[in-house]
Amino acid sequence: MIDLPLSALEVAMVQAGTRAVDTLRDTTAFAQRLDALGYRRLWYAEHHHSPAIGAFPPVVLTAHAAASTSAIRLGSGGVLAPNHAPIMLAEQFGTLAALHPDRIDLGIGRGPGTFDESTARALRRGAGPTTDDEYRDDVASTLRFLVDEVALGPLPEPWLLSSSTAGAALAAELGLPIAFAHHIRPDNTLAALDHYRAHFSPSPWCDRPRVLVCVETVCAETQEEAIRLAGPMNVVKAGLLKGHSEIPFPTPAEASAHPFTAEERQALAAFGAQQAYGTPETVVRRLAELAEATGGDELMLVTPVHALAARLRSYELVKRHAHAPRPSAPR
Repeated sequence: MIDLPLSALEVAMVQAGTRAVDTLRDTTAFAQRLDALGYRRLWYAEHHHSPAIGAFPPVVLTAHAAASTSAIRLGSGGVLAPNHAPIMLAEQFGTLAALHPDRIDLGIGRGPGTFDESTARALRRGAGPTTDDEYRDDVASTLRFLVDEVALGPLPEPWLLSSSTAGAALAAELGLPIAFAHHIRPDNTLAALDHYRAHFSPSPWCDRPRVLVCVETVCAETQEEAIRLAGPMNVVKAGLLKGHSEIPFPTPAEASAHPFTAEERQALAAFGAQQAYGTPETVVRRLAELAEATGGDELMLVTPVHALAARLRSYELVKRHAHAPRPSAPR
């Protein structure tokens, strides 16, 4: 059992042999099914110029999903502040929040959303990487514009995305809930969250530290099937370890034939040990361990597997076993 809300991150992997438009169509069915399952929120990540991930703007996907679901919270996880004018982010998400009251989240992150330098510069109109001070100003300005300029009524719930202590420090300074990318930098999780809690300053947005932890999660009926489903993303990760960002998202069969080096296998095993892969019982136990270790208030699952049916099955199994009714105590 997990006594925490469960949420989901949509990364929109473009599967081998399909087109980005096919992935885009799947996002609607995915949102509707998670809404029916009772997941707390669904966030969309911003990515650009990748053969493995669709370049779908989070604000557009949020708007589309909000119109086709009824209860699940929706938003960005995240929209990348350096790529956008703060007033535009405020206007876009403020409008969404007015159209869909109490259902819209504005998760803000820092990364460029691409490994390609020319793409990053194009997104920023030729500017180089943002500095710490510029990023802080972008986040603070977005929050200010939400209140001072938009004023449409209900506001989106802001979150700061982080994978480091520096990001945690900014979330604490601004008094924002933090969404920590354990699925990206698991070695940073505990130290960053300790810093966040120790330095948190209450704000109008949040009166106490609030922690969401994002975990890569692959659940199937058998351990072997979960490992098979995790294979395609392992190929992409192995490419990134070599500095190759143009790796497409292969099928499980292609991934099973991929020639991983000994060093890659070791690195992938170390990463996987900090995530949640396996049968429902194994995954729920691992998620419960992470919840206890991090003191998180919410868990967000990211499941980058091939085929919508397998991805949905993973979320169904986790939800069914994580929030299963407790048996009655004997009389």
